Formats: sequence, structure tokens, C-alpha cells
Amino acid sequence: MSEDIRWKQRFSNYKKAAIQLTEFIEKDELNKFEVQGLIQCFEYTFELAWKTMKDFLEQEGFEVKSPRNAIQTAFQIQLITNGHVWIDALQKRNLMAHTYDEDIAKEAEHLIKHNYYPVIKELLLKLEDMI
Repeated sequence: MSEDIRWKQRFSNYKKAAIQLTEFIEKDELNKFEVQGLIQCFEYTFELAWKTMKDFLEQEGFEVKSPRNAIQTAFQIQLITNGHVWIDALQKRNLMAHTYDEDIAKEAEHLIKHNYYPVIKELLLKLEDMI
């Protein structure tokens, strides 16, 4: 029972983070400081996303050893539909630490808005249906 509570608590934090991320996404134009904020917001939202996935999967009886393993398992059981986008986001997280480089920051902004945000939103809606 405690695992069931844990994934729901984690989901609650994930949902709050996703709402903040949505605020960045819905702004038309971001200045360089807002882009940094978007990237940071994405980083902790992504972290909560895969950990929520992990907690949910463990509650379902799966053993999850890493973020990559959580993503692969979630894809196998059709909790997520774009496994390759999740893996790409996982790999690009390290690149995003370099927000002081405006070119990298702009690339990160594009990836977050067009590739990663849709899958974060999709997982949120899917998990919301399970609560």
C-alpha cells in the first residue's frame, strides 16, 4: 500500500512541475533568462516524470533499476508511446547544463517545446486517468 501512496505523491509533485512547465511553453517569446528558467523547469519536471514512472511500475510489480530501464519498461507496457523521444530527452539532459551558451540554450528550448513537452503532457494525462 505504501508504494501506491508513494507513486501518487510523486505524481502530485510531477503534476505541479508540469503546470509550471506549461506556463513557459505557452509564452510566445522567451528572453535568455526565461529560456534558462524553461530549461531548469524541464530538468526537474523530467526527473519527476521518470521517477513517477518508476514508482508506478514498481507498484505494478516491475523491478526498475535506472531511468533508461523505467522508460523502456513504460514503453513495453504502453504507459508511454514515444520511447525514443524519452530516451533522447534522457541523453540530452547533460547538454542542457550548458545554458550559458546561447546556441545550446536555443536548441534546448526548441527540443523542449516541440519534442519533450508533448510526451511529458501525454504521460501526465495517462497517469491522471489511473488515479
